[in-house]
Amino acid sequence: MNIILTSPLVSVNWLHEKLGANNLVVLDGTIAKTFNALSQQIPTARFFDIKQKFSDTSNAFPSAFPSEHQFQTEAQNLGINQDSAIVVYDDKGIYSSARVWWLFKAFGFSNIAVLDGGFPEWKKAGFPIENAAPYNGNKGSFKASLQPNYMKFFDDIKTASEHKTHKIIDARSSDRFNCKVPEPREGLRRGTIPNSVNLPFTNLLEHGRFKSKKEIAKAFYMLAEPDEAIIFSCGSGITACVLALGAELSGYKNISVYDGSWTEYGTLTSGNMEQPKTWTKDELLAYILIYVSHSDLNESRKETAYILSRVDKNVYQRVYEQFEKDNDYQSIQNIIEAVNTHDYYRNDLADLFADIKLLAFADGGYNEMEKAVYSNLKKILKDA
Repeated sequence: MNIILTSPLVSVNWLHEKLGANNLVVLDGTIAKTFNALSQQIPTARFFDIKQKFSDTSNAFPSAFPSEHQFQTEAQNLGINQDSAIVVYDDKGIYSSARVWWLFKAFGFSNIAVLDGGFPEWKKAGFPIENAAPYNGNKGSFKASLQPNYMKFFDDIKTASEHKTHKIIDARSSDRFNCKVPEPREGLRRGTIPNSVNLPFTNLLEHGRFKSKKEIAKAFYMLAEPDEAIIFSCGSGITACVLALGAELSGYKNISVYDGSWTEYGTLTSGNMEQPKTWTKDELLAYILIYVSHSDLNESRKETAYILSRVDKNVYQRVYEQFEKDNDYQSIQNIIEAVNTHDYYRNDLADLFADIKLLAFADGGYNEMEKAVYSNLKKILKDA
């Protein structure tokens, strides 16, 4: 008898009892670069390779939404059929498994559930495990049918943010959301999507499992009405799906996930010029070069041309507007704060110093004032 899943979340006890069912497919949705034969898995599990097989690897951003054809082909290669009942887990408890669940829903497949507590809970219960092995069975009959409203993209989030058509809920930690700590992705600026609110995905979990439905519902009710249109975001579209799973458990219907999340949004948009910790690397570079070029109280045409050879004209214009508002002390404080935000410059200050020198020589000279500013900046940047 085939399994029909009635909840998007199942327990390890339930899975243990159903493990021999004819149409059951267990997927290991752990985030990994490649298949690892040394790892362990739930018996008969098949590795769902989010990064390489089920993402658009040609996209500049991580874990990007695959095409309908790609998803269908790779799902068939895992032996998934139209009548399969899928249970997906990961090695952290509740993390990337929710992304797998949401991807299947986005391609029109709903007979899927996430294993509550994942592999850690399965091992804790003392259930059998085995060494991982690649799937070598028959090809499946799965047919993908894209559901357009499940995933949102950059233009969608811009519209939702500007016109407040959706409640945007960010799953990142409160420290990341409030720009108190750097983003883990190197070079990515700090910041938040305008008009978004924060609900860290970890707030829904306890020891790697979902909290009670009452507690989860309360967390959502504090932020959005049950009939409100919601877009979930995070760092790269993974943990936003944990919130989507929690919202579905709480009865929310009009929900979607921003695929690129903050990695895409923070890269494609500029920072708040009054908050240096949100500046992009190009904005910081432009500000430093403008600061140096004004050391003699005059930015020459050649210096301006050099800056525009290094940064986009629009970046230059908005940075210049901010620079004109700042006094000398504010400029130094802005540079220090922005530099402390970007590991990029701590890792490769030589390039930045080279840019400063090339700018100074752009108009044919390197005067005493420019030398003094260069030396002062070098000390400040190294100390920062």
